[in-house]
Amino acid sequence: MRVPPAVYVLGASIFVLGTTEFMIAGLLPEIAADLDVSIPRAGLLISAFAIGMTVGAPVMAVATLRLPRKATLLAASAVFLAGHVLAALAPSYELLMAARVVSAVATGAFWAVAAVVAVRLSAAEATARALAVLVGGLTLANVLGVPAGTWVGQQLGWRAAFWAVAALSVLTAIAVAALVPRAAGASAAPPRVRDELRVFRGRRIWLALATTATFQSAMFAAFSYFAPLLTDVAGLDEADVPLVLALFGLGSFLGITAGGRIADRGLFLNIVGSLVALAAAMTVLALVSGNTTAAIAAVFAVGVAGFSIAPGLNARVFVVAGDAPTLASSVNTSAFNVGNTLGPWLGGAAISAGWGYVAPVWLAAGLALVALGIALAAWDQERRHDRALVPATGPALATCDA
Repeated sequence: MRVPPAVYVLGASIFVLGTTEFMIAGLLPEIAADLDVSIPRAGLLISAFAIGMTVGAPVMAVATLRLPRKATLLAASAVFLAGHVLAALAPSYELLMAARVVSAVATGAFWAVAAVVAVRLSAAEATARALAVLVGGLTLANVLGVPAGTWVGQQLGWRAAFWAVAALSVLTAIAVAALVPRAAGASAAPPRVRDELRVFRGRRIWLALATTATFQSAMFAAFSYFAPLLTDVAGLDEADVPLVLALFGLGSFLGITAGGRIADRGLFLNIVGSLVALAAAMTVLALVSGNTTAAIAAVFAVGVAGFSIAPGLNARVFVVAGDAPTLASSVNTSAFNVGNTLGPWLGGAAISAGWGYVAPVWLAAGLALVALGIALAAWDQERRHDRALVPATGPALATCDA
């Protein structure tokens, strides 16, 4: 079963949104110098975006719940565009910070609704693959968009990078308007906040969210410090680090593609298998980090293993949420951003403790095992849930591993 073209349009939009989230990391010196702030203070622009997405995604999901999905996507795109025009013109650090937060809220809103639309447009047997397209857009943002945005900002000034993203957002908004069906993502009954909140009364959704946040913490605890690991421990030349990170991105894309197909056959097969592979890959990376060639191969393996889980994590939330997926999807987006925040902090704390640049990788392996334990508990909870449904709905549901 093929994924509908509209889903690829949404993936392209996520590519643009993901580019702006991360490209600023490479432009901090230029921004700091232009706005007369320190680099650490400029770095808060990254944290502000993550916080804006963490808080903004569920808030905007509730605020736009009764609006048509397509209209919400276009409105979020318009706010995103406005945030980037404001950022490009910002005369002060404070106004740039406000623009980043506005863009982050719009990004969170778009992410949550795009996931619902992608699932509703796709056949049941292609749900995870559709979500993999969205996550694939984010991966390509890291591989292509972020380096390109950083290069534009370095060559033409940091404001030019924001203008470039604004222009791309116009193109993707036009594509959404043209190719996403007007009734995309619509449910049979009008959505209600009460129904969306009811999902959070059970353990299943919290286990799913905890798996997401712990996995993402594991990934970013290690990934955030790959550069010093590769140069100071593996002996790689600093100029070659971007090439290795691009290889990591390629592995991530391959992992997402394979993970989507596996998740459509069994969500827990994908989630549990990916976490086992991630813990193993992190362990291997820690053990071989002193060898340049082996470390590069292990980084690639971490990319494949780590990102192969993304389709399953996203699809799992939709299974638990049932007919009320919007708020749950947005909170899952927040869970990813919690991991984006906690992971680097934990990895940095390990380095600050004097344990060296390999310590975050060992920490990541441990966090992957914690996530595995949570996923296994969720799997057991799911089997209990299915057994409880058998008398009322028949034996067919008992075989579902999702």
